Amino acid sequence: MRNNNKTTILTFAAAVFSLLSAGCSTNPNTMGITNPQQPGPAAGRVVGGAIGAVVGNTAGFVTGIGEGAAAMTGEVFDNRTYVVRQWQTVTTADGRTVQIPVDIVVDENGIPLKSVDKQEK
Repeated sequence: MRNNNKTTILTFAAAVFSLLSAGCSTNPNTMGITNPQQPGPAAGRVVGGAIGAVVGNTAGFVTGIGEGAAAMTGEVFDNRTYVVRQWQTVTTADGRTVQIPVDIVVDENGIPLKSVDKQEK
């Protein structure tokens, strides 16, 4: 009795799937079971196209909101910094003139994150 119920359910599911997928046509120029010039198939294509456009745009809208929120959340936590090297000319105690590097940490807009301290010897 139990095995018979499973077979009935599987047969019914296969029949429903076959009926629903049998009328699908991806190319409107290909002759199918129905005549595309008749009102029923023509209205079905119009309604299907409208529903497809609405569902597609809704899915795109929701995806766009999710991607935008993720991008802006990542932007808040963006802590990229760069190092800018400047050279200072210093005269040593024995009279030589040398250049020494001074590294400045800046954010992505070039604004220094620390004050520049001049090194003197």
